[in-house]
Amino acid sequence: MTTSALRFSGPVLPDGEVRDLYVVDGLVTYERQPGADTAAEGWIVPGLVDAHNHLGLEDGGAVSDEETEQQAIADRENGVLLLRDCGSPADTRWVQEREDLPRLIRAGKHIARTRRYLRGYGVEVEPDDLADTVAEQAAVGDGWVKLVGDWISRDEGDLAPSFTDDAVAAAIGTAHALGARVTAHCFGTASLSPLLDAGIDCVEHGTGLEERHIEQMVAGGVALVPTVLQTGKFPEFAEAGRDKFPSYATTMETLHGRRRDVLMAAYDAGVDLYVGSDGGGSSRHGCLHEEILAMAEMGLPPSYVLGAASWRARAWLGRNPGLDEGDPADFVVYPRNPVEDLTVLAEPSYVVLRGRLNR
Repeated sequence: MTTSALRFSGPVLPDGEVRDLYVVDGLVTYERQPGADTAAEGWIVPGLVDAHNHLGLEDGGAVSDEETEQQAIADRENGVLLLRDCGSPADTRWVQEREDLPRLIRAGKHIARTRRYLRGYGVEVEPDDLADTVAEQAAVGDGWVKLVGDWISRDEGDLAPSFTDDAVAAAIGTAHALGARVTAHCFGTASLSPLLDAGIDCVEHGTGLEERHIEQMVAGGVALVPTVLQTGKFPEFAEAGRDKFPSYATTMETLHGRRRDVLMAAYDAGVDLYVGSDGGGSSRHGCLHEEILAMAEMGLPPSYVLGAASWRARAWLGRNPGLDEGDPADFVVYPRNPVEDLTVLAEPSYVVLRGRLNR
């Protein structure tokens, strides 16, 4: 049964052509709909994408379904209509059944080394069990698996790779054989070459990247989600661990000091960058606009960052990148041009998800 049409008018990004966009039965059409209700005028942007999100997670581990719902609503109200989960101890599959909550691509639980990650966050295994655990998480996820590539080693007193090179190669090979892509948390440098050599698909944070790694990422089409708000907390992490692990503190301060140079080197080389808030745990939900602004303040062009948080990210994740005829009506309307003023992302006029006007 056809429902009444809604009309939105204004420049439609990414090309910025001024158009009348209609929503009929949850889909986009540019065919004139007589009698359509005029919903809004403004700048129309394909729904934002949080490419590093932890729905259902807070400090200490999984949260209730009620709290997860509130996290998802906070993201939606921020204009984020597609989430790539980067590891959560909560079973959030029920979110995918809710038409009023953002679309969700799940990666299952973090896979970490035994006693080498935050307690209650993921599955902790030894290297010999890594490939089998990857297979298990691939089976319950939506085409992604998340590894903890490095973490502090109490024996070494510093960041160290979580798994052996052979275990990493076998794990990534297993995931790919099952049709899943792999990403990994990487703060430092030592964990990167084994992951890249094994054909990993994405790196999270990536503050330890060196020129050789960046060249390898470009050649292999490996993406980077830099989470600059999270890496901005490295001085806090260093201070918290200084008394017990002084080498770790020095490493984190060094990584913090070079993070802008690393990010801009990756951009200049042509690494595909995407935007992730790291929402969950120590970070809040509903703040993707802050991550977008922080990336632009690092030196990335605003138009690039906006695309990395919208149409390019959607294409990377296999979703409709734009708002073509017949596409799902997932978009955000802003009162000003976000390409010229990214601060407007904090004040969406309307959020349309699955054709439903949420605001």
